[in-house]
Amino acid sequence: MASRHHPELRAAARHLGRRRFLTVTAAAAALAFGTNLPARGAADSRELDAARIGSDPFTLGVASGDPLPDSVLLWTRLAPAPFEPDGGLPQQYVVVQWELASDDSFTAPVRSGTAIAYPEYHHTLHVDVDGLDPDRVYHYRFRTGTWISETGRTRTAPATTAAAASLSYAAVSCQAYFDGYYTAHRHLSQDDVDVVLHLGDYLYEYAVNSVGGHRAYTDRKLPDLFNREAMTLEDYRLRYALYKSDPDLRAAHAAHPFVVTWDDHETENNYAGAVSENDDPPEEFLLRRAASYRAYWENQPLRAAQLPNGPDARLYRRLQWGTLAQFDVLDTRQYRSDQVYADTKHTGGPLQDDPARTITGAAQESWLIDGWRASQALWNVLAQQVCFSQRKLDLTAEPQMSMDAWDGYRASRGRILDGARSAGVENLVVMTGDVHAAYAFDIKDDFDDPASRTLGTEFTATSVASGRDGAEKPSTWDTYLKANPHLKFYNGRRGYVRVTLDRQQARADFRTVSAVTTPGAPVATAASFVTEAGNPGLTPA
Repeated sequence: MASRHHPELRAAARHLGRRRFLTVTAAAAALAFGTNLPARGAADSRELDAARIGSDPFTLGVASGDPLPDSVLLWTRLAPAPFEPDGGLPQQYVVVQWELASDDSFTAPVRSGTAIAYPEYHHTLHVDVDGLDPDRVYHYRFRTGTWISETGRTRTAPATTAAAASLSYAAVSCQAYFDGYYTAHRHLSQDDVDVVLHLGDYLYEYAVNSVGGHRAYTDRKLPDLFNREAMTLEDYRLRYALYKSDPDLRAAHAAHPFVVTWDDHETENNYAGAVSENDDPPEEFLLRRAASYRAYWENQPLRAAQLPNGPDARLYRRLQWGTLAQFDVLDTRQYRSDQVYADTKHTGGPLQDDPARTITGAAQESWLIDGWRASQALWNVLAQQVCFSQRKLDLTAEPQMSMDAWDGYRASRGRILDGARSAGVENLVVMTGDVHAAYAFDIKDDFDDPASRTLGTEFTATSVASGRDGAEKPSTWDTYLKANPHLKFYNGRRGYVRVTLDRQQARADFRTVSAVTTPGAPVATAASFVTEAGNPGLTPA
């Protein structure tokens, strides 16, 4: 595929070369954005009179994220014409008022202020509201000109030393717009959870045709600009506008604070670090990665600490819920070694166990294990992307496994589990996306020995839409359960998983919908499991 990046950027990339591009962050940032993305406020020093905005600029809703005991991040974007590259606004900054209250009618205001939506950030806002009380529900909204956004609901975490009694969270992933409606998000918006973990594939880089793929629209026609693979900053920005135009996704964001992390499709399928799926020159692929990372940050409720610098972004981070739970949010794409055996399903071999290979990178691995050693939490929740537990895909003597999942990085997985043991982590819960199926695993000391010690639990959230309607029992259902005795549940419908933690146990409810290719399907609980604190191992609830 011919590159659509600006010719000057491609020429500069070739001149710098891969090694310097990867190691000189400032040069990488200048390379990626130097010709079209000046410093904040430099594009135009003029303010746009908000009274001139003639149609609703809050078309993409509101969101909040990363709740701390004393602060929460509020997000919105001004886009009166979201399917146009400029969102329907000139290259001028806009002053926006924000409000935070204890009630949804805003009769009990708590905080308010103004923020500036800069064109360099595509008129997105990231308002870090601090000085709040811990463990409180708040409501928020934005105003500019004569326009008022919808009202969002968010909350702060308990104080870090508070003995919180319970926590409920949902995990979602994989929402290919062209594969179906976001019915799961609509039900999630009405569910009573404290926070939502989005575990990756928030969008897909693939083309979306005029009828929205399998949504098969008859009441609208999407612009042709979506009917191509996303490659450039403009492409990714527009793709977020399409995805965030979905009313069910907007409802979920407005109802709950999100904690987000990416997987591959926010950039490109199955990329690994600086290595693209199609073996593009690394210096050119990193231009694409810089564009996708920038658009991701702009369109998610993330703090300034996660703002990318060219093709680099520090997305892994840690959140706490009192002494009940610690969330370690991983990035298993940006730092991973290239997949072995051509990134195919493979019977495996010595490269899987090469200690020089990593899925997290050395710095993130040390950060995780050090964080476990310092953890005072009862439950340690690892929010990450790809299947952590061993997953044999057939019943042969040398079964195939996925080289893109942790099975392709067994030495890396071994170091993580060794770190959990050495840190004394007793209640490990791994949350996973990616595979478009709901799984419940016992994490084993030796996955090939069912009698070995159980070290923790893995809950895999099925997809929101990817894979279309799916099936309760996919064709591989019997094979996977026989090949993997530590796999306690497998369901191929769309939906999400809701987890409730308290001082005694963790309970997972797998919530599924019967269809996504047509809207409005009801939600049901396909299965529920519990694992006791101090006694890892899943039992049906």
